[in-house]
Amino acid sequence: MSVDMVEVSEPPRTAGIPQQNRVFLDFFWDLAKPDQEVRLKAVQSLIQYLSSENKVDELDYTFKRLVDGLAHTRETARPGFSLALGQVLSAFEDVSLQSVLDRIKEKHNLQFVKKKLARNAMFGNLFGVLALHQSGRLSKEPPVLLGCVQLLQNLSQHKQHLKDLPSKTMMDILTEIPEDVFEEVLMGALQSDLSSAFRTPEQLQLLLVALQHFPQALKPKKLKTLLGSSTIINAENIPKLTELMKMTARSVKKERVLPAVVLDLLKLSLKEGSFELFWNKAITEGMFREHTGPTHYLSFRLLGSALPLLSVDQLKKVLSGEVMMHYGEHVVSAQKPDRFKLAPEMDAYVSDFLQGCQDPDKQLAVMLGFSSLTNHGYPVVPSAWRVVQHLQPAALQAYVEWLRNSFLHPQMDQLLDFSTRKQKSNQEAQEEKEDSVCRLRKWIMSRLCSIIDNQHVKKQEDMIMEVARFVFFHAFFTVKKASPDIAESKEKLSVPLDERTRSVLVNLFFGLLMSLHHLPLTDDSTEGAVGQKRVFGVTADGTMWIYHLVQYAALLLNQPKHVQRTKPFSPEQTEAWEGMLESVANLKKKAKKGPTEENRAFQQLFLLVGMHLFKAPEELLDIIKDLQSCVDRAQEKKAKKKSKKQATAEEEPEWVEVMVDILLSLLSQQSRHIRQVCKTVFSSIVPHLTHAALTAILDVLDPEKENEEDGAVVVTDDANETKKTKKSEDSDEEEDHDEDMEEDESDDSADDSDADDEDMKEEEEEDETMEGEEVDQNFRLELMKVLQQKKALPTEEGSSSDDDMDDEAMMQLDKGLSALFSEQKKKNQAKKDEKAKMQKEKALVRDYKIKVLDMVEVIVSRQAGSPLVLSLVEPLLSIIERGMNSTTEQQEMDFLRRAADIFRNQLCRSKVYCRTAADRQGELHDLLDKLMTKSQKLSDSSVCLYYFSASLYMVKVLRGAPPAETKGEQSAADNYKFMGCVDVDRVSAVFRDALSSFLSRRKSPLSAQMFTDLFTRFPVLCVNLLDTAVQNITSGIREHQQGQACVLVLRSMQSREVQQLMSGSRWEELCSKVSCQLQESLTQAGSAENKTTKEKVVKVLELCQFLVKHVQHQKLSVDLNALQKVLQNLSSTITFKKTGKLEDTYWAVMKHFGVMKPKVEKTKPDVETEQNQAPKKKKGFLPETKKRKKRNKPILEPAAINSASMDKPEKEKEQVKKKRDKKTKQKRPADGAGAQANPAKKSKTLPESKAAKKKKKKKKKAQAGGQE
Repeated sequence: MSVDMVEVSEPPRTAGIPQQNRVFLDFFWDLAKPDQEVRLKAVQSLIQYLSSENKVDELDYTFKRLVDGLAHTRETARPGFSLALGQVLSAFEDVSLQSVLDRIKEKHNLQFVKKKLARNAMFGNLFGVLALHQSGRLSKEPPVLLGCVQLLQNLSQHKQHLKDLPSKTMMDILTEIPEDVFEEVLMGALQSDLSSAFRTPEQLQLLLVALQHFPQALKPKKLKTLLGSSTIINAENIPKLTELMKMTARSVKKERVLPAVVLDLLKLSLKEGSFELFWNKAITEGMFREHTGPTHYLSFRLLGSALPLLSVDQLKKVLSGEVMMHYGEHVVSAQKPDRFKLAPEMDAYVSDFLQGCQDPDKQLAVMLGFSSLTNHGYPVVPSAWRVVQHLQPAALQAYVEWLRNSFLHPQMDQLLDFSTRKQKSNQEAQEEKEDSVCRLRKWIMSRLCSIIDNQHVKKQEDMIMEVARFVFFHAFFTVKKASPDIAESKEKLSVPLDERTRSVLVNLFFGLLMSLHHLPLTDDSTEGAVGQKRVFGVTADGTMWIYHLVQYAALLLNQPKHVQRTKPFSPEQTEAWEGMLESVANLKKKAKKGPTEENRAFQQLFLLVGMHLFKAPEELLDIIKDLQSCVDRAQEKKAKKKSKKQATAEEEPEWVEVMVDILLSLLSQQSRHIRQVCKTVFSSIVPHLTHAALTAILDVLDPEKENEEDGAVVVTDDANETKKTKKSEDSDEEEDHDEDMEEDESDDSADDSDADDEDMKEEEEEDETMEGEEVDQNFRLELMKVLQQKKALPTEEGSSSDDDMDDEAMMQLDKGLSALFSEQKKKNQAKKDEKAKMQKEKALVRDYKIKVLDMVEVIVSRQAGSPLVLSLVEPLLSIIERGMNSTTEQQEMDFLRRAADIFRNQLCRSKVYCRTAADRQGELHDLLDKLMTKSQKLSDSSVCLYYFSASLYMVKVLRGAPPAETKGEQSAADNYKFMGCVDVDRVSAVFRDALSSFLSRRKSPLSAQMFTDLFTRFPVLCVNLLDTAVQNITSGIREHQQGQACVLVLRSMQSREVQQLMSGSRWEELCSKVSCQLQESLTQAGSAENKTTKEKVVKVLELCQFLVKHVQHQKLSVDLNALQKVLQNLSSTITFKKTGKLEDTYWAVMKHFGVMKPKVEKTKPDVETEQNQAPKKKKGFLPETKKRKKRNKPILEPAAINSASMDKPEKEKEQVKKKRDKKTKQKRPADGAGAQANPAKKSKTLPESKAAKKKKKKKKKAQAGGQE
């Protein structure tokens, strides 16, 4: 009996350990949670607990729980238990690993476990071995090490579940054990796997790992014994290795990674000295036999990973081989968006290599290798390749020299050039060679400019200047004879530049100028200065980059014997150039006395216009002359040297007006750089702006004068190419040409593209357009004449037929018809061209106006306090109004959005405004009246919002700033009453009319929010308009307007400023008026079943709540008894729900009168009545009355006792049947024949078999629910 008691009591004792300490048990719960941080904290806490308590039974229980958790059904829990087991074994070294291994094998034995739990048991064994490995004690207990390896060998057979995890675990174990342990313990166990290394990729990787870590144990003699050869990579094993790599490539197709076994093979080939054999035979010849796919991608990834491992010679061979050719073909063919692109991965490989490599020779070899891979002369890597930022200075300098030499002397034979099948078949070799040179030169220049543009590239000023001079020289000059002063003249071009390439160079040069304008100082000393403003566009000595280039251009122009311009200057242009240099020199002299931003801006403008003189001399010739005279007059006026010119000053315009005209004309140039410089110059001269100059700017933006601006736009067609000469977007010239070139190469190289299909599509489109066009009456008459002349039309005397005409007459008729239709086609095409030209001109004008808005923005931001800003209100409003009513084109929307942002956010909401409006009171009041009158006539509420904002801005300008000397409450009230130059009565009348219009019109563009802003910003006007708002609580035209009047009154009465302005008897009088209006409004409410009525009642009740609360709190002498009676009677007219905004607001008001919301008493239902009632419906099941009965099943007569209960269902069935009969009668047509024409709808009922199955399932669920 006692023995039985011991056996029975032992399990509760062991299970009671965690019950005594719940903290201990929570550790195991936390190990199974999905959050990794929680699991790690649980492992750490468990070890600390076991170390502090040091109880044997708890330790034993810990091992039991951890071993059980290795096969947890939750995948995220297994790593937690495995990590905990490994850490516990590492902390308690007195515990034998053999005992834990035996416990793992016993618990997760695959032979005795159920089939359903076999997968979990496999993972239990795997994670158990991982835990033993993580303990760091495997090498100390060889038997356990051998047992773990044998267990992993058995698990490797279950690849369906474990994949390659056992083999990876085995490799991890091999990397951390000593060589002697491997030789003594594991060599025999792994001999079968090592000898069959060429069977699977996992076994091959096991051999490679063993070779890396145990070279003494696996000497060539041992390898010969195992494999039959003393080396792994040899001619005999290449086919086997190739097949294994192909298998590996297919296995990682979805992962898109480079398998470790392939990289280990590459490292082994370098170690054995057989790299060329491996690369040429296994990679180049073996992996690329198949079509494009995983094997190709694996080879490309191996190429990127091999870059840090190869020497300079090996890099040159690899990067000039067939693998690179295949990579180039992949890059070109993957231009389409739906294809896989490996180029980003290759960029990452190259970037990592350049970042980690410190050898300039290797860096240069890689850069030259990828830059030399060209498709029809154009390199496959982008010209803005950002990996160049990791180059060492020596490598960067050598790379730039190579680019320059390749531009001067392009050696196409030394490039790794490839062409697609279409390029080879459609183009001749000579034409292709010439075109390839042009494409290569364009890329080289783009590459040089992108190096300067990339601010992350470490470059010296000398190199920047050399590149800029190189691009400028070849864009505008040619060499006649070498000169020692001009380095670019020492070498001539082996292949002359064509005009197309030169035009690209011109655009690239001005893009380079833009980059130099934003280039920060390259001196490292400026980076360490804290709080120092960064300087852009200058060299270390403070000179602008563009000034150096202008000096270089002057040097070239002064040596006509050695170099010459591609388009020489005329005498007038040369004079303008020299005048520009003289003006810059004068400005620099004056800057020495005291440098200013204005002086610097004028210098920059002169220099930039002078450089653009090389590109468009005819357009800028007059601008330079006007600019010189304008700057001279500006300097003279500043120095007050105008005594002699006072007589002519009245006739001649101000220098600011001339400068504004010059800037407006310069904005039409295609240059983002000019746009920015013009904005900088205008910012410096905006303090001197006059009304005439502002008018010139506003005339450009005036929508009514848009037709006059079309004359400044010139669009010419030349060889089906439209050339925009004025007012076009400026970013075209500075943008990189890579996108166009990539489109060219993708179009040229796409094998699946067919030009014939495109021609057919064009012909079909032309036919469709010809068919869709309306018939021209003149064309009809001409056609009739031709047919009558050829006697192909029937006459009155008799009929004519084609059979009566001979062949010659038919040929003449065909010629006449052909000529007529071709002429008509030309006319239609001319109409289309004219329409396209008009659209382009409209886009150019809109684009130009967007750039002119820069000047308006400068005026608003820099001169917000100037009276001239007031002249911007009406023009900006007209732009917004016109833009809101126009089409929704993207360019138009951008222009509108920009104008609206300037007007509302920068003008109306600016804290700085004109405070000298005393002289213009009448004008501003008239403008305010005009704006408010126009706002009431608008149809669009969004446009009306801008007009109302402008009106508030006018009131703010008229009021000005209140005096800031007085203090205290009285001063605050005085500040509220302060209105400056505002005619309060007149302005109040204007806004009162607007408020009356808003509350008395059914459709008004005004809104309550507009007047709320008015009341908040100007309390004095709010006080004057309150009577109108209170009156419209009952007299509003509709219930919506009456509710809005309540909102306005509520916001006004809540304002502290209004309360202070209307303190005393005026405030009590207002409260009494509001109370009376509220009584009348609630009396008119009715039943409040309509939605608008409910909303109105809610707003009335909100106002009532504030009024009652305020009167009671301030103890005002206002009679609220009548309002209370109306509110009490309201509950009888309006049906309140349990909850809702209306009900809650009503009871919140009544609470102030002492009337509380009645509470609904919850009564418990009687138990006896519940039992007598029908049983409660189960959730999720249909009631009996809703269930469909089986029609084929005979209905049995019930007993006499249940007859009464069956009467009701029968009545319901009769009613349902009547309804069905009515529906069928309504759907049935008048005659019976039509019944077959309209097939009956499909029945929603399921087939009997399915319905029966569902009923069985429902019955089973019902039974199960009843058992529960």
